[in-house]
Amino acid sequence: MATFDDLDMKILAVLIEDASISVPKLSNQINVNTSVVYSRIKRLVKKGLIERFTLELDESLLGFPVRAIIGCNIDSKKRTEIINEIRGLAETREILEVTGRFDLMIVVRARSLEELHQFISQRMGQIDGVRYTETFIEMQKRTKVAHYISDPKISHTDPK
Repeated sequence: MATFDDLDMKILAVLIEDASISVPKLSNQINVNTSVVYSRIKRLVKKGLIERFTLELDESLLGFPVRAIIGCNIDSKKRTEIINEIRGLAETREILEVTGRFDLMIVVRARSLEELHQFISQRMGQIDGVRYTETFIEMQKRTKVAHYISDPKISHTDPK
């Protein structure tokens, strides 16, 4: 079982804040040799702790200011087909299979409330096996970045 040490956590803390930071700049920021940081990042990727490097868009600047989360109950016998159809819809950003009162939570983006209404009633509502939906429109978003390094209760042991 591999472990993740404090240096790994320092690297992760910086990457969580800004995944686009260059390795030399990151090295300078945490005062560690560039080659060490590069090899540590490579190891974290290989171990699967870092799954991918990505970017976050402000989709409202692209003309999609409406963000909604749709709770959806489905016919479980048609689960795969329903999920594939929903994934194929342009407005869909994310699908989560969940426990609780819904089977799926679907994150979508739309240009307007009217477009969201049409998406739900005319496109999602027409998918065979979709039984019930409930829509939650995002009013305001607050995010929190996880800071693993500062939490002594979190084990830095790789479960693999």
